[in-house]
Amino acid sequence: MSDVYLLNKPFGVLTQFTDRDGRETLADYFNVKDVYAAGRLDRDSEGLLVLTSDGTLQHHIADPRHKLSKTYWVQVEGQIDPGALARLERGVMLKDGKTRPAKVTVTEHPQIWDRTPPIRYRASIPTSWIELIISEGKNRQVRRMTAAVGYPTLRLIRYAIGPLTIDGLAPGEWRMLEQTDLRKLKASIIERGIIS
Repeated sequence: MSDVYLLNKPFGVLTQFTDRDGRETLADYFNVKDVYAAGRLDRDSEGLLVLTSDGTLQHHIADPRHKLSKTYWVQVEGQIDPGALARLERGVMLKDGKTRPAKVTVTEHPQIWDRTPPIRYRASIPTSWIELIISEGKNRQVRRMTAAVGYPTLRLIRYAIGPLTIDGLAPGEWRMLEQTDLRKLKASIIERGIIS
């Protein structure tokens, strides 16, 4: 079986291994050769990245046509209302088309690390945390979805991809996926008829 790695990407790190402008990249945190990220996280987003040298597996994880769920913890500006949650659940019209229906719930502030730098804080404007589960990957999709329903994203953390999570990984930490977890990942992909 292929080696697969999980990395908790910190805020401000590019999802690539080199940068001509000297910004932080995956190479500053991850030292295994000949692996590539299965999907991307924007520089200003945090959380789970899956890395592997298996091109087929990488494609099946990253390609939105395969509908592998991705779970995000999202801090938004304002006290999000039921109407906005319903719109997110139905799918939101963006410039590049309507998003697929999402699963969304309001949550308490998750037990997570402090971000450096911290998000902007305004005493007069509350914030909300939601858990948003989507099965596609349009460019900056989660941020555009929350903005489209009137609640700009302040902080975005990808918690899970399919059955894989960042549990036990501090920002910048990584681990090799155990074979039992890799089998669960492949089973999750097979359930969707993606690979056999």
